[in-house]
Amino acid sequence: MAKLVIEKDTVTGTRIEKIWTKDFILICLANFFVFLGFQMTLPTLPLFVEALGGRDQLIGLAVGIFTFSALLIRPFAGHALETKGRGIIYLSGLLIFFLSVGFFSATASILFLFVMRIVQGLGWGLSTTASGTIATDIIPGKRRGEGLGYYGLSGNLALAFGPSLGLILVEHVSFQSLFIICAIFGLLAFILSSFISFKKVEQKEKVALVGKWDFYEKSALKPSVLAFFITVTFGGIASFLPLYTVQKGVEGIQTYFFIYAMALMVTRTFAGQLYDRKGHRAVFIPGTLLIFLAMLFLAWLPNSFILFIAAFLYGFGFGTIQPALQAWAVERSPKNRRGMANATFFSFFDLGVGFGAILFGQIGHWIGYASIYLAAALSILMSIGLYIFILRTEKINAVS
Repeated sequence: MAKLVIEKDTVTGTRIEKIWTKDFILICLANFFVFLGFQMTLPTLPLFVEALGGRDQLIGLAVGIFTFSALLIRPFAGHALETKGRGIIYLSGLLIFFLSVGFFSATASILFLFVMRIVQGLGWGLSTTASGTIATDIIPGKRRGEGLGYYGLSGNLALAFGPSLGLILVEHVSFQSLFIICAIFGLLAFILSSFISFKKVEQKEKVALVGKWDFYEKSALKPSVLAFFITVTFGGIASFLPLYTVQKGVEGIQTYFFIYAMALMVTRTFAGQLYDRKGHRAVFIPGTLLIFLAMLFLAWLPNSFILFIAAFLYGFGFGTIQPALQAWAVERSPKNRRGMANATFFSFFDLGVGFGAILFGQIGHWIGYASIYLAAALSILMSIGLYIFILRTEKINAVS
C-alpha cells in the first residue's frame, strides 16, 4: 500500500494529503488504457452486429448481455477484494478483458460474439470493481470526492478519443484489426497495473468475511439505485445513437462523443471538490436536469448543432453526478467493506446500462429511435423524484 504523502495547499499554505502519488498515477494510466480499448468498441460493436446480420433487438442484447455479465460477477469481486486482495482480482480481470476482446477478431457469428461478450463482461466487472476500490484506497479520505473526480478523468480521456478513434479506424481497417488494437490497450493496462503497490488485506478482515457471502453493501444502496436510473440513459446512447443519427441524416456522431467527453473532463476539475465541501445536494439536481434536457434534445434532433448541444449537456450533467454518487456510496461504508460498496455501486451502474440497452432495443424496433430518448428522459425524472424522497426520509429520521 502506498505511503501517506503530505503537501502544502498553494492557496492557504496548510498541510494536506497528496493525491498524485506514483500508485495513483499508475491506476489512472491503467484505467485510461482499458477504457480506451472498451470505448473504441462501444460505437463500433453495433455496426459489427449489423454487419453480421443482427437487427435492433440483437444490438441491444449485445450491449445488455455484457453489462449483465459484469453485474453478476461484481458481488463476488467485491467479496474477493476483501479476502483475496486487490491485485489478484484486478490483474485477473484485465487479463480476461484482454483475451476476450482479442477473440472478437476471430468472431464470424453472432452466437460466438455473445459468448465473448459474456466473458468480456466478467473481466470488465472484476477489473472496474477492483480499480475503483484501489483508487479509493489510494486517495486521502478528506479529498475523496476530488480524487475520484481526477480518477474519473482517466476514463473521460479515453471516452474523448475512444469512440471517435474506433469509428475512424473501422472506416480504414477491418473489424478484426480494430479488435486486436483494442485488446493491445487492455494488455498495456495489465502491464502498468503490475507496478502498483496494492493494499494488503488485514488478517482480521479476512476472518470477518470468510464464509460470509452477501451481494451488496447496505450503506451504498441509495446512491447506487439513483445511479441505475441515470445510467439507463447511457444504454440508449451507446447502443443506438450512431444508428439514430444515420436514420435522421444528422452528421457528427464522432464529434458528439468528443464534446461529451470534453464536458465530462471539465466537470471533473470542480464537481468532486464541490461534493467534498457541500455534499450531494449541491450537484445532484442540477446535474440531472442537464441530462433531462439532453434527452429531450436527442429525441428532437433536427440537426448537428442540437446533437452537439445534447452532448455538452449530457457530459456536463453526468460528469457532475457520477463521482458524487460513487463517493457517497463509499464514504458511508466501513473500511473493510469498500470493495463491496464499489461492487454495489457499479452493479447498479451496469444494471442501468444493460436494462436500458435491452429495453430501448425493443422501443426502438417497435416505436422508433426518437422514443428511446423520451423514455430516457422519463427515467431521469424518476431519479429526481426518488432523490427528493430520500432527502425527506433522511430528514425525518434525523429529527426522530
